[in-house]
Amino acid sequence: HGKKPFPPKEKEEAKEIKVSKTDPDSGYYVKDEREKMFAYSFHTACDAKGFVLATKVTGANIHDSQVFGQLLEQVIEKVGKPTAVAVDAGYKTPANAKSLLDKEIRPVMPYTRPRTKDGFFKKYEYVYDEHYDCYICPNNQILEYRTTTREGYRQYASNPEICKTCPFLEKCTQNKDHIKFIHRHIWEHYVEEADHLRHTEINKNIYEKRKETIERVFADGKEKHGMRWTTLRRLGKLSMQAMLTFAAMNLKK
Repeated sequence: HGKKPFPPKEKEEAKEIKVSKTDPDSGYYVKDEREKMFAYSFHTACDAKGFVLATKVTGANIHDSQVFGQLLEQVIEKVGKPTAVAVDAGYKTPANAKSLLDKEIRPVMPYTRPRTKDGFFKKYEYVYDEHYDCYICPNNQILEYRTTTREGYRQYASNPEICKTCPFLEKCTQNKDHIKFIHRHIWEHYVEEADHLRHTEINKNIYEKRKETIERVFADGKEKHGMRWTTLRRLGKLSMQAMLTFAAMNLKK
């Protein structure tokens, strides 16, 4: 009997993570090509009058959406359950929308622009059919469910035999196999509910107040309390600085 050779398993591409030698608690923040630095993020919640209710300090490489749950629990525990919560685009995720709606708290979330390339159909132009769990494309063809990813996204795919002769193909996909894929999070309907509420007068009024409440808090923190740059290192010290600074700002108010 002979031996059957097995090809070597392809190595997964390593993810490069930059760590500061002087302050490993900080995170590498990238805004654009010119703005790259090790920094911290102060995630903060305030009430309708601008009083700071809770704060959480993390490395700047931690995404906003990952901290939202902890911040909300702090507010509920220390102050009580709010009737509505306004957030910026960084916190607009299916998990956060679900968390608010499950707790019967009104989500006030902003409009987020579709990330589709110019000249291509936007995602909203593909209609989701909840009953048959499929998408219908602008040419009235069906994209059927295929699989669910580890990240919780359900994948829908078109029929390449139909797509390759479609007059809209160039506006639909650049896939070499003529297959259009659409991904929908298992909690996408919570984001859709938040988007419906966005058009109500209540949400418009609440979101409008962000610039005179939480935006004011950050502006004062940077301009009057030295928060634009940190003179301290390590998460513990930065957390204490955040608590003391916001306590002082509340007392001043």
